[in-house]
Amino acid sequence: MVRLKSYVLDAWREGDAPFRTLVNPATEQPVAETSTRGLDFAAVHRHAREVGGPALRSLSFAERGALLKAMSRALYAQRERLIEVAIANGGNTRGDAKFDIDGATGTLSYYASLGKQLGDAKWLVDGEAEQLTRSSARFYGLHLRVPRRGAAVHINAFNFPAWGTFEKAAVALLAGVPVITKPATSTAWLTYEMVKILVDEAVLPAGALQLLVGSTGDLLDHVDGQDIVAFTGSADTGAALRGGAGPVSASTAINVEADSLNASVLGPDVDPGSDLWSWFVNGVVREMTQKSGQKCTAIRRVFAPEARLDALRDALAEELDRLVIGDPADPEVRMGPLTTASQLRDYREGVALLSSEGRIVYGSTDPVDAKGVPAGTGYFAGPVILRCDAPREARHVHGHEVFGPVVTLMPYDGTAEDAAALVAKGGGMLATSLATNDRSLLGALALELAPYNGRLLLVDKKVADQATPHGMVLPNLVHGGPGRAGGGEELGGLRGLEHYTQRVALQGNRGLLEKLFVP
Repeated sequence: MVRLKSYVLDAWREGDAPFRTLVNPATEQPVAETSTRGLDFAAVHRHAREVGGPALRSLSFAERGALLKAMSRALYAQRERLIEVAIANGGNTRGDAKFDIDGATGTLSYYASLGKQLGDAKWLVDGEAEQLTRSSARFYGLHLRVPRRGAAVHINAFNFPAWGTFEKAAVALLAGVPVITKPATSTAWLTYEMVKILVDEAVLPAGALQLLVGSTGDLLDHVDGQDIVAFTGSADTGAALRGGAGPVSASTAINVEADSLNASVLGPDVDPGSDLWSWFVNGVVREMTQKSGQKCTAIRRVFAPEARLDALRDALAEELDRLVIGDPADPEVRMGPLTTASQLRDYREGVALLSSEGRIVYGSTDPVDAKGVPAGTGYFAGPVILRCDAPREARHVHGHEVFGPVVTLMPYDGTAEDAAALVAKGGGMLATSLATNDRSLLGALALELAPYNGRLLLVDKKVADQATPHGMVLPNLVHGGPGRAGGGEELGGLRGLEHYTQRVALQGNRGLLEKLFVP
């Protein structure tokens, strides 16, 4: 069993007992243990601010981008070993592990290319200089974005220990802000191995990246107004973080990406058997089964005209019947277990809650006969499809997310108004997808849903064979959502750097401003 250490103050440091045990969720066997007890979190913050920050700010965007490129290459070079860790600790199939790890290296590479484009500058010019008075053609105003002088504190979710960690780190490091990253303890082994690669390769300057593997402790008690906290996880935890003593008293910037009752809408013009129908069905199945449905962007609610619901259920069932569930180390397995025993318990309780407003039309929460493991072993959950015929009156189906392979089918009357009203009952989503060839429906629904979503995927027959999956997060598009989804936003190309920089308005002699600050 591996003893995981934290990388703080430019050294690997072991926490004090008692240790928390990490397990293989397919076999329930211990694979690692860790603790952060006894670590000096105040010193971790000081090291980031006093060592990591100055080192990164001394570099140009191009030089920071080169660091990200080196990180991506170093991690990709050991991709196979990292996949094995993801399978052993995360319950990932090989495909799911690659999705996570390649998402991390791909995002690092993307932001490396942005750094190269930004060149030798060390700050961003925000817009054009503007004349401020009628009487003087010299007195101008200019906006800059400069790196904050604190640390980026990243608290990540258990489902993407690679991608979640390094999508946040890529943006912060390119902006010139040092990172303190805290992965979810249950799947932290993969993050630990990735940071260890970067430390062994000496990719980053001192203080630029610190790793905490274990409890958060009093980490957030030491944040101040120059720090940035970015959190991915439950809405309840996000709300608690916002109310912490440090964030409240210092007005620390907090970016939250929370759970989300994402939706997918089938247009009334989409016929069973068509290419667009196949895209829709395959997309729902993918979001149910990839990472065993443990994705913040996964589809939880499916809306279709009532006349299509039976055919849609049958098409989904046909695909799910082919699903092989079991030990993710087996190449024939397409879906592994949930990550922890508590996740399995929540899945069963959640399905029971949703069933109070509908009925199960496929699958069950009974124990799964998982391939390659002894009976009764592992945190396996089977796919479940529910049907709720009264979505306008339902409450739980629009308010409780089951973080697993579960989706609820619901009817709408075929109009943009009805579909928009039902989707909006989710209270704010990371992503909603729409499949239709009806341009008027697509346009009207997109505008109605825009205030409730961070991203909309609009698919017709012309792009059905090119569209990315509903749940895929792209580094050049924003990721986040309003309301229940956390109210945050990350990535989005250069937009992501706004969270780690301070916009400042400069007033003065135009010639001097442009000479000093405009590349």
